[in-house]
Amino acid sequence: MPDYGRFCPVSLGSEVLADRWTPLILRELVLGNTRFNDIARGLPGISRSLLVQRLRHLERNGVLDLWPSPTGRGSEYHLTPAGEDLGVVVEALGRWAVHWMYDELRPQDVEAVNLMWWMHRRVDAEQLPPGRVVIQFEHTAPVRQVLWMVLDRGEASVCLQPPGFDPDLIVTTTTPALAEVFSGFETWRGATAAGAIRVDGPPALVKALPRWFLWSPFADTAREVAASRGT
Repeated sequence: MPDYGRFCPVSLGSEVLADRWTPLILRELVLGNTRFNDIARGLPGISRSLLVQRLRHLERNGVLDLWPSPTGRGSEYHLTPAGEDLGVVVEALGRWAVHWMYDELRPQDVEAVNLMWWMHRRVDAEQLPPGRVVIQFEHTAPVRQVLWMVLDRGEASVCLQPPGFDPDLIVTTTTPALAEVFSGFETWRGATAAGAIRVDGPPALVKALPRWFLWSPFADTAREVAASRGT
């Protein structure tokens, strides 16, 4: 494919960023995903071969480096200083979309597993209790599914099967209701007050649970837009 020409900084930047999936791959890298499988999990719908192509493209353009994994098995992808600078570009794009395309956003369409995956990346380690906490999420609609999140020593993991520990908290909700809270279209307080989300467990943990999550990076913008529209 011919390039856009090199007479304009925007055209140069577009050579790096304008391909389909590339901004979303950058989103995953900015959020701290460094392993190929984790990046792929955050991008449902992309083929593994296309992901390889896009990662190589970013490496060639100085956006990321390939490092040997500390485990000695495989490699990891890490943003270069140039790639880290693109974090503000990704954030600005997301905030622009929330502000100007609010009516077209459909967080309720996300699947339960993908939502849990996004949530586990947005845990506030400083707010977590010191011990292990197991949260059982019972999604009641549109597909009934039970998933678990284990929070332990500042780390979060998602389990598709019972993790082998009794749940400390049970969250019962529809996937769309939880997605709207994550995205900032609804508040945790509002969703629980309306009965869209129910949490069972020790009162102290029930009260603390919403503080354990940072929610979407664009949730504040979504709340501002919703407030300005009176919704």
